[in-house]
Amino acid sequence: MEVTFLGTGTSQGVPVIGCSCVVCRSVDYRDKRLRVSVHLQVQGKSIIIDSGPDFRQQALREHINHLDALVFTHEHKDHTGGLDDIRAYNFRQQRDMPVHAEPRVLEQLKREYEYIFAERKYPGIPQVELHPILSDTDSFRVEGVEFQPIRALHYKLPVLGFRVEGFTYVTDANHLGAEALEQMRGSEVIVLNALRHEKHISHFTLQEAVDILEDLAPRRAYLTHISHQLGRQREIEATLPDFIRLAYDGLRVTV
Repeated sequence: MEVTFLGTGTSQGVPVIGCSCVVCRSVDYRDKRLRVSVHLQVQGKSIIIDSGPDFRQQALREHINHLDALVFTHEHKDHTGGLDDIRAYNFRQQRDMPVHAEPRVLEQLKREYEYIFAERKYPGIPQVELHPILSDTDSFRVEGVEFQPIRALHYKLPVLGFRVEGFTYVTDANHLGAEALEQMRGSEVIVLNALRHEKHISHFTLQEAVDILEDLAPRRAYLTHISHQLGRQREIEATLPDFIRLAYDGLRVTV
């Protein structure tokens, strides 16, 4: 499996509009972060987890010319704001795009993208095929690829992470229960969100993420959903255990 980090930033991205902090002014390309998303190439399938507002830019940058399915972790706009741009794949592939998410998230998509689901459809709108994720414990298949959902909390909002083979991806979380941690244990690669140093209402801090990863002890781990408040890539990485790195936009990882 090859995993490409399409975006590793928080909801505002980095640099933040109007900010002149050292991170936002950094010339290190690793400190430029689009909204969070990953692309999986697994078992001959091309699958994206979360399509945020930067989806078009990310797909062009990484030359993702074919897409088999979209999977959503939750309904926040920085994770769903690029849904309209699947039109290009509809046109190229001549098929509806399979979209997998919890029923609550699918209902939110129907409200925000009412025109996609209208009875009388405008020509050229995105074509989607909805697949509800009905359990947060039972695995499901995305174009034949097995996904194990992992329940997390994003403040009080239930969100999903996913384990695919030896790869586990959890973003936008500040709580993982005992069952979720056991589902993650044994992964070769784990991706976990780490927003900043200071306590946050809905995201893990850097130290909280490191503590979880040291307990789970994967071979490799990457931190994502990073804000400009965390610090510059090269400085933060120097403080981390050897098996934990900060992800950055465009990073490719083989699992």
